[in-house]
Amino acid sequence: MTRDDDRHAASADDDQLLVLPDDLRHELKEPMGPIETDADRLLETVDGPLIAVGDVVTYHLLEAGHRPDVALVDGRTKRSAVDEEIREAVTSGASIEVRNPPAELSAPVVRALRRALAADEPTTILVDGEEDLVALPAIVAAPEGASVVYGQPDEGMVHVKVADDHRTEMRALLERFEGDTERFWALLEGSDDGE
Repeated sequence: MTRDDDRHAASADDDQLLVLPDDLRHELKEPMGPIETDADRLLETVDGPLIAVGDVVTYHLLEAGHRPDVALVDGRTKRSAVDEEIREAVTSGASIEVRNPPAELSAPVVRALRRALAADEPTTILVDGEEDLVALPAIVAAPEGASVVYGQPDEGMVHVKVADDHRTEMRALLERFEGDTERFWALLEGSDDGE
């Protein structure tokens, strides 16, 4: 292995924090909150910061006149590219671009989530890869009373009002992921910015 190979391997390992184990996949198919199909009705129940995970969810919220405080988009829905109108709407003004491979949570996406949650302005994170799993750390890191909204394929938008019981449940789930959970928590909680 050359020195460049060593450096590349180290940086790739630095980025990968957690990987979703196969035996957890079925648990994540269950919605973590009520499912809503009408964005206006969903927004009536939002009274704190709004975190949207997914292109179609973000698009529906924008169409209803509400820009999420944090939006995570990847240009895809159900593993296919979203249409041009949705892509343009949800990526306009993207503030942060990061890589996050499917079925993983990478260090860059966790850092970006933390930065976006702390920002005063609405922040869109454009993910090269997949953003689905970021709903889990978003529920842990969002303030009490915040709303995390993500898509449930072919059903609608799942609305999680962040409270201690949700955080506890997500922490337990994330602890069951494979990888460096200690570094993941340090990054999410801001005690290791890795930079």
